[in-house]
Amino acid sequence: MTGEQPARTFSRARLWWEIAIVLALGLGQSAVYAVVQLAYRLTDATPLAEQTATLNPSRSDREVFDLVYQLLSIGFSIVPVLLVCFLLWRPARPHLAALGLDAGRPARDTASGILLVIAIGVPGLALYLAGRAAGLFVAIDPAGLDAHWWTVPVLLLSAARASVVEEVVVLGYLFARLRALGWGTWPIIIATSVLRASYHLYQGPGAFIGNLGMGLLFGWLFARGGRLLPFLMAHFAIDAAAFVGYPWAAATWPELFGLPG
Repeated sequence: MTGEQPARTFSRARLWWEIAIVLALGLGQSAVYAVVQLAYRLTDATPLAEQTATLNPSRSDREVFDLVYQLLSIGFSIVPVLLVCFLLWRPARPHLAALGLDAGRPARDTASGILLVIAIGVPGLALYLAGRAAGLFVAIDPAGLDAHWWTVPVLLLSAARASVVEEVVVLGYLFARLRALGWGTWPIIIATSVLRASYHLYQGPGAFIGNLGMGLLFGWLFARGGRLLPFLMAHFAIDAAAFVGYPWAAATWPELFGLPG
């Protein structure tokens, strides 16, 4: 498959160290912080349902510095992706075939991405609303930025960042490296799904369940097709809609989306 990467020049110990370093630079670090943050939330005097998680907070009360900090944060956060691309780069085209990336079927990949948006976006929204009602989710504020001329472009960049970092590392890189270590398909799917769910724990236990389901579906489909682009497109579209559309949705249906006072 396109996602496979031969391990003939790499020892098992080296691959495990490589995986640990890549995760420690990004999503693994996020998972550890998310577990600690969930423990903090669950032991806080404020009930979980009355707490809020802001996904794109303002970083300065001065507009120009807020923009600079936002762009720096987005730029540095994709370093693990650059590292993964460097590690799995192949001399022959397509250079990133080991990650499941090539531009050979744009129309089919786009159609697959649209179907994934429908399959994940609508049930995900329903799960969030049900989880909020059951007290399993904190209130999510996807767009914590003040209104500036650059707010929407930065939110779209943030959605692209989340898509690229998560899907390239969780699907492309880990599938390739764990296959090289001799793991079977379903152990890889389960392990990557648990990782995906873990770094969303800061949103509450319900987020773990929802992202675990998303990870299992994404992992199963990626294992069958081996193409990463549909998942990048779907993830970006879902996050972009949430980040940019949230203020309108919260104002239109405040009883469903409004944040606790």
